[in-house]
This record gives sequence, structure tokens and C-alpha cells, in this order.
Amino acid sequence: MTATLEGIRVLDFSAMVAGPYCTLQLAALGATVVKVEPPEGDYMRGRAPLRAGHSLYFGVLNCGKQSLCVDLKKDASRPLIIELAAKSDVVVENFRPGVMQRLGFDYAALGAMNPKLVYCSISGYGQSGASAGRAAYAPVVQAASGYELACMNYQDGLDRPLKSGIFTADYLTGVHAFGAICAALVRRGATGQGAYIDCALLDAMFGMLAYEVVEAQVPQKQRRPIYRPTRARDGFFIVMPVSPANFADMARAAGRPDWTTDARFATHQARVANWDALMDALDAWAADKSAAECEDAMMREGVPCSRYFSVAEVMASPHAAERGMLAPASDGGGPFEVPSVPFRMPGVTPGGRVPALGEHNAAVLHEVLGRSAAQIAQLEDEAVLWPSR
Repeated sequence: MTATLEGIRVLDFSAMVAGPYCTLQLAALGATVVKVEPPEGDYMRGRAPLRAGHSLYFGVLNCGKQSLCVDLKKDASRPLIIELAAKSDVVVENFRPGVMQRLGFDYAALGAMNPKLVYCSISGYGQSGASAGRAAYAPVVQAASGYELACMNYQDGLDRPLKSGIFTADYLTGVHAFGAICAALVRRGATGQGAYIDCALLDAMFGMLAYEVVEAQVPQKQRRPIYRPTRARDGFFIVMPVSPANFADMARAAGRPDWTTDARFATHQARVANWDALMDALDAWAADKSAAECEDAMMREGVPCSRYFSVAEVMASPHAAERGMLAPASDGGGPFEVPSVPFRMPGVTPGGRVPALGEHNAAVLHEVLGRSAAQIAQLEDEAVLWPSR
């Protein structure tokens, strides 16, 4: 089957998470992604978990790509990048604003040479605005966006925002950049014109706060009801009686039909006013039952619910196998599994081999740029290409 983006070449200057997650999805759709790395490689190559000296974390984000390791500070690198950009369809970069311009590889330079180029810049705060030049990583932007304090506002008894090792801003922005690039390629097919895309982590996080943005303009007297984990005997589950029918089904599943006539819970307005009491009643019902028993009882009545699972449990679940939620990958340490892309359609092949640093130097320069073996060897001798000789 023909890959969806077969024939599309992506010149990928990005590192860490947001940019690589964007180009990972492009690679899964069949695009040829040439990852341009500095002599020391993407910083993520050294991040745990490591196996036989190879980072599986890096592998998850970069499988299915090629690696071109070149020192962009060397003058001799410039013609290589210029020629590659001329023969590419997409450029992705996530340097701090201004870096690509100083290198001579910004959209103004590359787009003038290749008007069909789709060029995507990913940054913390965007390419313009008072904060554009600030250094940014996902947790910093999540704090700056209002997201963390909004989450804290929904908790009780906290004296500071929650810790998290999950970089929501990176992955969310990577998805937005991926979508924008695909849209720009469709537009290019109709007009023949490339595009410049300015994608910011702050904008992506702020865009998630739909309720919070309007509530800031029209403050509510009461905090909206939040579904919380219900504690069972051996773990937690969550149940969401969103509609009146869901609530009636939940009451029946819990063996408490009296909840539907209880003045505290009989109407939506009453439930909102007595939300903590309703959540406490659920805790009391679940206290002597396993989380699986609670889930089964609710599912029999069609109530939206789930137990809380660990990542390892999800990976081992029948649903993950049936959905193909894991894809095969491999690196110098052997095979492993990576999360598949979160869409199912023809022409998608997630996973693949993780490139070693500079593994595709010779292939890219010879097959794409027509450089001879002697010319490539000279670039290695001059430490323009790495590993150098």
C-alpha cells in the first residue's frame, strides 16, 4: 500500500520532544524524515531509560527517521543545508527564535530559494511577542499558560501546583504542528505555494483552557463539579454520571435507587450543590468492593466508568493488542515497542528503526545531493560531518 506521505522529504532540525513528536507522525505516514543533529547528537540520546547505551526514550520519538550529523557552525555545512532544503518539502525546527536566522537557514532564506517549502517553527512562546526570546521547556510553559494553576484550582488541600513528569505542552504542540504541516501540504497542492507555520507551546496549552477562559470573563459563584477518583478496596475507579439517565443508571448499579429521589441528588442543580456528598456516597458504596467489581457493576448498567490502570497494565491489555496501540521498533540494543500514532487509516506504518547518530550521512549526501565518496570523506576529515574521521 502506498504510504500517505510517500515522496515527501522533511528536513528536521528539531530536538527534545515537541518537534520530534511532530516529525515522528510525518514519518509514520511515509515521509522521509532527515533528522539533522549536532556533533553531540540530540540531547535525548542520553536520557534514561538506557539499554546497551541506547536511549529508548529517544527511540520512541525518533524511530523511522534518518540521521544526518553535521556541524552547522562550520561554513562548509551551509551549501549542504541549502541544497537539502531546495530538495525538501518540509522544514521543522525548534530552536529559540532568531537562531535559524543567524545560521542563514530561516524561512526568509530557504523559502526564497524554494517557494514550495512548508517551514514550521516550534518554540515556547512563538516567533513574536514580548516573551518570544525566553528560554522554554514544557513544564515552564505549562506554568506560564495558566494550565497548572487551573488544575490546582480543581484540587482540595494543595499548597502548591502538582508535580508532573508528563510534558503535555510538548506532545500537544507536536500534534498541532503535525496537523498544520499536513494542511499546508494540502494547500500547496492546490496553489503551488509553501507556507510558514509559527507554532507555540504557550498557545497550544492556552487553547486547552476553553472553560477557564470564558469563566475568567464571566466568573461563576461556585466551582464547577469535578469527577474525582472513587476509592475502592484495592484501588480507584472513576464514574461519570454526566446526564440524568447516567445518574439513574449509576444509582441502580450501586443498589441505591433512593438516590434518584433524595432531595440532595434528585435534580442536576441539587447534585451540583451537593456534589461532595454524592462523591462521598460513592466512596462509601465502593469501600468494601474491588475496583474491578465496581467497574463491572457500572458497566452492566452502561454508566461511563473505568478503573485506574498503570501503563504496564494498559500495554498488556487485550484492547491495546486489538487496536495496535504498540508498534515494533529497534535500535542498537535490539527490539522494543513504542506507542503507535493515535489514528488509524491506510498508508500508516508506525515504529521502525531508530537511527544511530550520523548513520545516514553518506546515504543522504550521495543519494540526495550527489556527493561522491571522496567529497563525503573530505567533509568527515574537516569535521563537518560527524562522526568525523
